[in-house]
Amino acid sequence: MQAPESQSLPHRDWIVSVSPHVKSNETVAKIMWTVVACLMPPLFLSVFIFGVQTLIITAVSVISCVAVEYVSQKALKRPVSIMDGSAVLTGVLMAFVIPPGVSIFLPVLGAVMAIYIAKHLFGGLGFNIFNPALMGRAFLLATFPVAMTSAWLAPVDGFAIFSYFASGVDAVSTATPLAVMKEQGMAKFVEMFGSGTSLYTSFFLGWRPGCIGETSGLLLVLGGAFLIYKKYITYHIPVSVLGSIAVFTWIFGGEGWFGGDPILAVVTGGAILGAFFMATDYVTGPSTKTGQVVYGIGIGALTVIIRLKGGYPEGICYAILLMNPLSSVIDGFFKPKRFAGPVGGAK
Repeated sequence: MQAPESQSLPHRDWIVSVSPHVKSNETVAKIMWTVVACLMPPLFLSVFIFGVQTLIITAVSVISCVAVEYVSQKALKRPVSIMDGSAVLTGVLMAFVIPPGVSIFLPVLGAVMAIYIAKHLFGGLGFNIFNPALMGRAFLLATFPVAMTSAWLAPVDGFAIFSYFASGVDAVSTATPLAVMKEQGMAKFVEMFGSGTSLYTSFFLGWRPGCIGETSGLLLVLGGAFLIYKKYITYHIPVSVLGSIAVFTWIFGGEGWFGGDPILAVVTGGAILGAFFMATDYVTGPSTKTGQVVYGIGIGALTVIIRLKGGYPEGICYAILLMNPLSSVIDGFFKPKRFAGPVGGAK
C-alpha cells in the first residue's frame, strides 16, 4: 500500500549489502599489519639461529611481493593498495616456508606466482581460491626441488644461553628432522637429534634445522594466541589441525614415524606455522565454526597421509592447498539456520 502523498517519506537511495551487518573498527590494513607484527619474533629468532641470510631472504620476498602487487594492480587497472599490508604479509609468510640457504632469486620468482597468478588473476584480495604464500612455495618446490629440499642451514652453535636446550641437537647437521625420519628412519633420527623431554624442548623453542619461520613453535603459538585474543582468528582451525595431526600420527605412525609420537609430529616441520598463520586465512578458509573444525581435521589428516605415504617429508603445505577449494563447500553444509521466517509468515 502506498502512503498518502502528505505522509510519504522523502526519497532516499537505499543500499543493502550482503550479511554480516556487524560494524567494526577493524580494517584490513590493521589486521594484516598486526599479523605481520606477530611474525617478527620468529623472524628475529631465525636470524639469531641461522644468520643474517634469513633476514635477506625475507626482505627480498617482501619487496618482491609488494612490487608485483603494485605492477599487477596497475596492469589490471585496479586501485593500488600496497599499503594495506596484504602483500607484505604474503612476502613474510612465503619467506617463512623457504629454506634459509636458497638463492635470493627464488623468492622473487615465488612472488610472481603468489601475487600475480594466485591472487590477482583470480580477482585480487578476497577472491583468491588458494593461499598465495603456499602457492608460491609449491611453485618453487616444483621448479627448484633440489634447492628447496637441501638448502638448509645448521643452527649456530656456541650460545651458552641455549646450551641446556640444545643439548640433544646436532648443531652441525643440515638435514631437517622430517627428512631424516622419512629417508633414514627412527633409529637415525634418535642418533642425530636425541630423544626425550630435552628434544621436545629444543624443537619447540626452535633449535633445529628447518625453514626460516617454522622452527620456533613457542613464538608461533604466542603470536597465534595474540591473534585469537584480538579475535582476528578463532581457535577452531589451529586446535583441530594440530590435534588431528597428533591423533592420526599416534594411531597410524607406528615405529616407523616418530614411533607414533604425537608431540614430535606437531613440533617438527611447519605444522604450527601452518595451523595458526596459513590455514586461518580469511579468504581461503571456512567462516562457520563447525566448518572450521572439519576443515582443520581435513588438513591434519592430509598432512599425516602425505608424511606417511607421500614422497615428500612435509605435508602441511599441500594439505592446506588441497583443502582451500573445499572451504566454501564445507561452509555450505554447516551454514547457520535462519532466525526469522519469510515476510508475511509464509511457510
